[in-house]
Amino acid sequence: MIKVLKAGFYSTIQDKGRFGFASFGVPFSGVMDAYSADLANSILNNPVTNAVLEITFGGCVFKFLNTTTICISGADFSPKLNDKPILLNSKIRVQKDDVLSFGKINFGVRCYLAISGGIDSPIVLNSRSQFKNVTFSFKINNGDIIPIKQQPKEFFSSKSSIKIRKAHFSSEILECYVGPEFDWLSTTQKEKLFTDIFTISKNNNRMGYQLNEILNNKLPQLLTSSVLPGTVQLTPSGKLILLTRDCQITGGYPRILQLSENSINRLSQKTTNNVIKFTLKSHLS
Repeated sequence: MIKVLKAGFYSTIQDKGRFGFASFGVPFSGVMDAYSADLANSILNNPVTNAVLEITFGGCVFKFLNTTTICISGADFSPKLNDKPILLNSKIRVQKDDVLSFGKINFGVRCYLAISGGIDSPIVLNSRSQFKNVTFSFKINNGDIIPIKQQPKEFFSSKSSIKIRKAHFSSEILECYVGPEFDWLSTTQKEKLFTDIFTISKNNNRMGYQLNEILNNKLPQLLTSSVLPGTVQLTPSGKLILLTRDCQITGGYPRILQLSENSINRLSQKTTNNVIKFTLKSHLS
């Protein structure tokens, strides 16, 4: 088990998300950056479906109540075990009463703590992902005890680490497909969408990212239509909203783009005032 000594800014238990419940208005949820979460699980030889801790902006402190093996991938928040720096993307053996802490932010927004065997929190609607009004708590809190599954008989620790794809954190490019209402845009609006530089506003979270720049338009409103993580909506005021994992199931704004899965992952490692640029991956008719 793991005791939460300090929960940090916003930390949650997440897996691949819950599917099949959209008709009840239940969001998909799941890890924001599936690339980094999958990497952490894979390094431990866990199934990528195992739940992990998603840690936003660090600031967490955890105490391990039993011996296990962990891996941290994604953002670099200067992780330390018993006040000694440890590597990202590496198997790390932890002993009972060891303390894991996170400090200075070096890059990225979200890191993932995977545990050998996986987290054994309650399954609700086929997922362990925390979400308000679906699970008992929508995030972890100080003093929580996080259960972990029975550990494998053997542990393998390594002093080496796997190199990350630097572009995953540094690239400004978000690849996307055209959305259902893309052709409602004028030629000028389309050109602006793919030539302008956009910046992320302060309004960014697990539900969606709003951009600062405006794309002026007089597009009609939609009747409520389905949306997905990665859908890019255009509001009547010209605001662009990039929906993420905890987004609603339906919306009434034109859906002009759909981010690729890789771009959703990449976006999750960006924050306020970071720059992005859309590039069209293919035109879906």
